Amino acid sequence: MDIATLRAQAPDHWNKACAIRVLALDAVAAANSGHSGMPMGMADVATVLFEKHLKFDASNPDWPDRDRFILSAGHGSMLLYALLHLTGYQDMTLDQIKNFRQWGSITAGHPEYGHAKGIETTTGPLGQGLANAVGFALAEESLRARWGAKVQDHYTWVIAGDGCLMEGISQEAIGLAGKHQLSRLIVLWDDNGITIDGRVDLSCVTDQKARFKASGWDVFECDGHDPADIDRALSAAKASTRPAMVACKTHIALGSSAQDTSKGHGALTDPQLIKDTRAAYGWEHGPFVIPADIKSAWEAIGARGSNARKDWEARLAALSPAKQAEFKRIFALEVPAKLGVAIRKLKKEAVESQPKLATRAASEAVLKIANPILGETIGGSADLTGSNNTKTADLGVFEPTNRKGRYVYYGIREHGMAAAMNGMALHGGVRPYSGTFMAFTDYARPSMRLSALMGVPVVYVMTHDSIGLGEDGPTHQPVEHLAISRATPNTLVFRPADLVETAEAWEIALNQKATPSVLSLSRQNLPAVRKAYTAKNLSAQGAYVLAEADGKRQVIIIATGSEVEVALKARDLLQAEGIGTRVVSMPCMELFAAQDEAYRKRVLPAGPVRIGVEAAVRAGGWDRWLLGERAKKSDFVGMESFGASAPADELFKQFGITGEVVAAKARALL
Repeated sequence: MDIATLRAQAPDHWNKACAIRVLALDAVAAANSGHSGMPMGMADVATVLFEKHLKFDASNPDWPDRDRFILSAGHGSMLLYALLHLTGYQDMTLDQIKNFRQWGSITAGHPEYGHAKGIETTTGPLGQGLANAVGFALAEESLRARWGAKVQDHYTWVIAGDGCLMEGISQEAIGLAGKHQLSRLIVLWDDNGITIDGRVDLSCVTDQKARFKASGWDVFECDGHDPADIDRALSAAKASTRPAMVACKTHIALGSSAQDTSKGHGALTDPQLIKDTRAAYGWEHGPFVIPADIKSAWEAIGARGSNARKDWEARLAALSPAKQAEFKRIFALEVPAKLGVAIRKLKKEAVESQPKLATRAASEAVLKIANPILGETIGGSADLTGSNNTKTADLGVFEPTNRKGRYVYYGIREHGMAAAMNGMALHGGVRPYSGTFMAFTDYARPSMRLSALMGVPVVYVMTHDSIGLGEDGPTHQPVEHLAISRATPNTLVFRPADLVETAEAWEIALNQKATPSVLSLSRQNLPAVRKAYTAKNLSAQGAYVLAEADGKRQVIIIATGSEVEVALKARDLLQAEGIGTRVVSMPCMELFAAQDEAYRKRVLPAGPVRIGVEAAVRAGGWDRWLLGERAKKSDFVGMESFGASAPADELFKQFGITGEVVAAKARALL
């Protein structure tokens, strides 16, 4: 449908959709960076979705039974920001739109979870949002089975582009969704045929509709600029009994001289182009000006779900007080006190029995007591269930015939598994954990990074964590992977030495609300190293004295995981020679770094020589603990957290990477 026909046949729709388009044009022009074309092309689809199909209430953005809307094509972030502003989300003010991509604004270059209400997940790395959405839909299915449709009954909607569908993670995601018949998942494909380099067929000739059909999806098509046709296709998709993909044929950068070109993908900032485009739209208002009648119409859309939300609140209130409390607990990520009681009981039994077992088996022992207490856990593995020890007998298997099952067979899909776990955690009401071999964190890495960036408390159970796995050889023996995970901000990396430390690590991980955890676990059996019971979680301190020196302390050996046993043997040899040796177990470097300096000095005092022992490369934090007081004559200027959205010069200034800061550090050391 051409612009003239659309304006004539659906003027109200056209005006609402154009409000999205001009806000995107104005914000990108003001920032002098961004992506104008995608919001301009998908504005019609988004308008129909929000006006006629999406269940939401802008005045109550966190309503647990709302539909979830995910912009997987996150470079088109102004589409989402415009929708949130227009529909009346309180925090998405016009000033935030005007400060698009600037330091301190909530309108980052790509949508970031936690910055603003209505941003369900962080997107930008293409394909991640689509794969997250599978986790959202899986969580909805699980919670609907557990709580009933009166409490959980909603859809997950995704806008994905050609780039999302080219990424390999897309096949992992759609294959998983098709197998599990996630009928509340609907993907709206922005089929505009353009990428940064040019036409899609420069690099891809895949029949995407056939691919989705082959993966167990129902596929629909529509003219992405005809509101009646869009409404028809979305209605059909909602009626599908399988996950649905709607191929929306659109024009990128609609109405501009960059329409249907690669130029239209990026920032359209030329004043004449913007002027001509506004004229083509018939939009006679100035930059960032939305007429009151159009804004009012959008705000009515934002309030449309208010009655549905109130009805849901009444249904929740009709549940027993105990069920209401449980529902609120799982969405608040609160852990019952009895988990701590059960963990301490297991620790006491372990100290008494001194079992020799692999820490992957120790992890299973913890899960056997934790899963019955935490009914919200959903476990899984990437086709390594028997090796990862992630399935306990009480879980049952999640599948189309058993939505109450709490164990997912992900297949050989490490990346899709990690992204789906992020989606489940973001949805709320579930606590996901899953496993694979630690060497295969390489396959899951992009989603593990996003777990940390978003602050979602998923748990990665990474077994076979060193050369200790043996005969499978170097392809499967991780040596650099601990360093990679430790280098990631906002990530807790645990490498426990025995059952007691493993229980403590799980207790910490399951109590997290904004930090993911990586459990590095052995294949081989390990001896018990904790000989005395203490109710206190020593691993929560990150490191502690496991064995004190006899006589004058001359050596401190710091070790993790399976190498704590090695450290203790070395201590015996050194003590036999009269060399006093302390052994420090360091199950979590991040938690040790978070302790106050006085505690760290008690554990690692100045004077003795220090040796680190870990069957991995030295990188990833070791030098900080090995250099000790010698580190006081050195410093580092760089990054300790994730970055932010702003112009580059401003970012270097804000993160303290300047000549002035370097000079100040040098003076302080003199």
